Amino acid sequence: MCDALQLPIVDLSSPDRFSTANSIRQACIDHGFFYLVNHGVDEELVNKVFEQSSKFFSLPIEEKMKVIIKNYNGYSPLFAGKLDTTLSTKGDSKEGFYVSQLAGDLNQWPLEEDLPSWRSTIETYYQLLSAGTKLLSLIALSLKLDEDFFEKVGAFNEPLASLGLLHYPGEVDSSNEEIYGASAHSDFGMLTLLVTNGVPGLQIYREKSEQPQVWEDVPSKSGAFIVNIGDMMERWTNCLFRWHSS
Repeated sequence: MCDALQLPIVDLSSPDRFSTANSIRQACIDHGFFYLVNHGVDEELVNKVFEQSSKFFSLPIEEKMKVIIKNYNGYSPLFAGKLDTTLSTKGDSKEGFYVSQLAGDLNQWPLEEDLPSWRSTIETYYQLLSAGTKLLSLIALSLKLDEDFFEKVGAFNEPLASLGLLHYPGEVDSSNEEIYGASAHSDFGMLTLLVTNGVPGLQIYREKSEQPQVWEDVPSKSGAFIVNIGDMMERWTNCLFRWHSS
């Protein structure tokens, strides 16, 4: 049984930006993870996204395969990927659907007649994730930089922001092979904003060199995003902000 980790809570609506930036700094040094509350994304919309996501993943496999992933956008089937390549397993027990702003017309969508309002719901959610932009200004402050630093260096000119819908079936076959929903990994980008529907499963370990690895559960928090830094942020900060495996 893993211990439950109590992550710091960052309020994106706080008027005291310097205090918030200091909280982010400490969270990124100590954990690499934190909860983000009052982020401006309506809970009703989040619930609609989960509802539409469930509808898509409930389709027959032959329907989902019509939008099989191309150019990193579209449907990724069960066991199609393996985040921890050192494992001998056949793949991670998850399926996903990915949308990228840069892809433009290359994004793939289920037919409107099959899933009415599916595309519009996902696009609305994607466009409202300006919380990430606001968060980056606070991260700049946390690094003792101007809050518009990332904007000035052109980080927002062509942002590669990918939205992933993930489904973990939770089914374990009768073989003796270990099954992972998402095997141990770090995210390769700058930031990840994760929202769950309350189903547990996310774990992290904070000390990479520690053996045996001590994994800790990250509980879901209603109305909050779970934020973690990625490899790029760790490298940019010269390992001041450290990622921790999940």
